[in-house]
Amino acid sequence: MFFLRMIFRSFSRQFRRRLLIAVTVCLSATVSVAMLGVVFDVGDKLNEELSTYGSNITVQPKSDAVIADLYDTEGDAADPTSFLGESDVPKIKTIFWAFNITNFAPKLTMHVDVAADGDDAGVTDVPAVGTWFNRTLDLETGETTVVGVDGMRSWWSVEGAWAADDSDEAMLGADLADSLGVTAPGGSVTLSYGGATTTCTVVGIYDSGDEENGSLYLPSSTLQGLTGLDGLVDAIEVKALTTPENDLARKAARNPAALTQEEWETWYCTAYASSIAYQIEEVIPGAVAKQVRQVSELQGDVLNKTRAVMIVMTALSLVAAAIAVANLMAASIAERSAELALLKAVGATDGAVSRLMLMETAVISLAGALVGSLLGVGAAQIVGRVVFGSGITMRPMVFVLVTVLLALTVLVASFSSIRSILGVRPAEVLHGR
Repeated sequence: MFFLRMIFRSFSRQFRRRLLIAVTVCLSATVSVAMLGVVFDVGDKLNEELSTYGSNITVQPKSDAVIADLYDTEGDAADPTSFLGESDVPKIKTIFWAFNITNFAPKLTMHVDVAADGDDAGVTDVPAVGTWFNRTLDLETGETTVVGVDGMRSWWSVEGAWAADDSDEAMLGADLADSLGVTAPGGSVTLSYGGATTTCTVVGIYDSGDEENGSLYLPSSTLQGLTGLDGLVDAIEVKALTTPENDLARKAARNPAALTQEEWETWYCTAYASSIAYQIEEVIPGAVAKQVRQVSELQGDVLNKTRAVMIVMTALSLVAAAIAVANLMAASIAERSAELALLKAVGATDGAVSRLMLMETAVISLAGALVGSLLGVGAAQIVGRVVFGSGITMRPMVFVLVTVLLALTVLVASFSSIRSILGVRPAEVLHGR
């Protein structure tokens, strides 16, 4: 009890200096909690941000994938020669990481001739993409989900409306609309393929900002009926929330069979793009799923740099706190040299005096850390709202890690200052020498 009384009475005698220590620790705790909170959650936020730019996994028939790899025919203008069953597409939501699959849409891309009302010439060899726009699926689990390109083309600028599934509606790319002389939605176009024709109402004109502006989008059932490919698609775009790649994910992407049993279990049960792609291949017969390398590499690169910046900021705040606490404690010990000399003169050991100083600093640091942690949570939410448009999920590990780091910081700063207590000679100090 006497020991505690001495600690709390010291606060009243050096209130300003103690307050400065508390403020220093509070600021360091605020920065540390905010930065580490964002570090632990930035992976999910970055995934959400990148997912707005389309799919990060593509699924295609195995034979086409092999030919594309061997002869580098990716993106060629030829019509596909092998297909996947459209009825197998919903199976994507049955894999282990089904909840990480946020959207998907099958595609059948065929080249057709297109002519607008009153235009006999039209445009030949136009890429027509049959797909799902906004389809509601009833899953085997009893749940429902809405999928389609409506939710996967957020960057498109659309004049008019999105086409409806299982309809005779279509959407024209901006460049194709210019070539056909279509200036606004509302007219109709005639599609021709192999002697068969169909007429679609133009409900929207989109600007994608890339080569898709020269394409035409329409419901998959309409294009399948025109081309005689009922129930078939040649690709599936998948948007999934994934964990950034590391060495294990890259090793598995090259050859899953090369993994050890422990590596396999870790990889398979982690939401890497490669493990999700592998599981999609397991449920869709004759399919090869590939991650979009540009998105995955961008995600990993940006995530690593973002984390590095935040960790450096956390480290700098802790270093600054250590220097500040050490200087404040050194000044406090210098002011209280007579008090400390008297304690040693009446029998207090160097250890007892050091413990007293450490306890005083620990109590005031704890108060500052608690307030700083609360402020850090608020700062993290502000960062999340400003940068990502949503709050930051604070993991318990953040508070554990910050507590340990601050404890080590204060301990190191205290030891560097308390060493001066060992040099206090009671006789010299009390006699004014």
